[in-house]
Amino acid sequence: MKTLHKFHGGVHPPEHKAESNGLPIAAAPLPRRLVVPLRQHIGAPARAVVKVGDRVLKGQMIGAADGFISAAVHAPTSGIVSAVDLHAVPHPSALPDLCITIEADGEERWIEHQPLDYLAAGRDAVRARLRDFGVVGLGGAVFPTSVKLDPCALKIGTLVLNGAECEPWITSDDRLMRERAAEIVEGIKIMTHLVQPEQVLIGIENNKPEAVAAMRTACRDTGFQVMAVPTQYPGGGEKQLIQVLTGKEVPSGGRPANIGVLCANTGTAYTVHRAVNHGEPVISRVVTVTGNVEKPQNFEVLIGTPIGEVVQLAGGAKTGTSHYILGGPMMGFDLNNLATPLAKAVNCVIAASPALFPPKPAAVPCIRCGQCAQVCPCSLQPMELFWFSQSRNFDKARGYNLFDCIECGCCSYVCPSHIPLVSYYRFAKSEIAAQEREKRAAEQAKARFEFKQLREEREKAEKAARFAEKAAAAKATAGAEGEDPAAAAKKAAIQAAVERAKAKKAEAAAQAAGQCDVTPMAAVETPAESLSPCPLPPTGEGDLEPLRDGSLNPTESP
Repeated sequence: MKTLHKFHGGVHPPEHKAESNGLPIAAAPLPRRLVVPLRQHIGAPARAVVKVGDRVLKGQMIGAADGFISAAVHAPTSGIVSAVDLHAVPHPSALPDLCITIEADGEERWIEHQPLDYLAAGRDAVRARLRDFGVVGLGGAVFPTSVKLDPCALKIGTLVLNGAECEPWITSDDRLMRERAAEIVEGIKIMTHLVQPEQVLIGIENNKPEAVAAMRTACRDTGFQVMAVPTQYPGGGEKQLIQVLTGKEVPSGGRPANIGVLCANTGTAYTVHRAVNHGEPVISRVVTVTGNVEKPQNFEVLIGTPIGEVVQLAGGAKTGTSHYILGGPMMGFDLNNLATPLAKAVNCVIAASPALFPPKPAAVPCIRCGQCAQVCPCSLQPMELFWFSQSRNFDKARGYNLFDCIECGCCSYVCPSHIPLVSYYRFAKSEIAAQEREKRAAEQAKARFEFKQLREEREKAEKAARFAEKAAAAKATAGAEGEDPAAAAKKAAIQAAVERAKAKKAEAAAQAAGQCDVTPMAAVETPAESLSPCPLPPTGEGDLEPLRDGSLNPTESP
């Protein structure tokens, strides 16, 4: 057994695991309507490939991956597409996003299942299967698994499977490992085939002895090592678990691949197995429903099910429920719209009450106690980041490695001044991201402007070159005829002026003729000598007569 290591900081909040981990996973009933967000992963949202009125089958692709970092989404049941529009989605911003609404027909008709022999198929085909079947990280980051398992990345020496589940209240991975350990291991084998690691380590917190035992039994004769790690929040963080299992620390601003490690969630491994070995896309996930509900339990729920119906699976919320939390209490966010659909990233719904989650006292000024720095698992200086974020000194915040913060909430948890530190860090990150977008837009506009200038200068130079070429040709022609080039040019200019004058005079005469109301000569019997022509208005120019010096002399019009 490998030696375990420690990471800096961490806290021990009340676990509240026993409320929901005693009962097996239950299958949720089919909802009448499902709302499937097209953005359920990091990267580009999926592109809708169905329209209103289309009939779809269970497991049918309704949103295709649209970019390298993207993943497809699928119909959780058979039915008719009733809308493709904006709808509330599970996100801290509470902003709507594009979703596909399906009215279930109750028939649950599946697409044809097409398992893939991953040993015979090429690795590219397996990754394409994962992308097209919507497999993403189910540990919270929802990063497309097909990209994470790309062999073009750095050499992977260690594959880490994260079964720590360190957040309080959440037990979905615990129950999944207890009940479906063999299927998780089959998924790990597929991942191992793709990245070819030297070793596979499975980390599970030691407060889940049943899950540890089940996984060790399933991993027998595989060479995979199941390791019970100390229970400490946030021991389930990717960088923290890697440090505990391998002793390696991910560098600031780097990724685990930079040190030859790849980390994935055990729930993700399960969906890899279902997608490859059974031809089933990700249309459901295990969700913990707990807190102030009648019967806390884990349920396998279809993606797109309204959160309000998910809460009803546990008997509904008890009296006194004030709001709902999606995710854990440390890294989750409040939700007040129960029409919000379940997405792939949602692993827990907590019905909160003042008894379980007392209102936080009002924040008071920082007393510089330093407790936040002592518990920070990333070895940051949270009080400095707070001051820089509060004063909008974002350059300084970046200099203090703001983006190394995993927003675990340890600093806010121990702060005696009750300052919502993580909220300030999220604000600073969003503002920096907005500035980066504006900077990129300005650079693109500058590049377009410079290209326009370059194009105009090129066209001007080409025009000048054409004129020079024509002038050279005219000079050559004049030289061949024995005529002075200067005189020839002056003569050509005079002739052009004469032609312009004649044209203007003819145009003026035509306009004057149109203004005169004269009966045609052939239609009257009046003597010709009694007729007087309609006077023409002055043209303003006379005939041009060249002088001796070559200039033009206007003469009187007749």
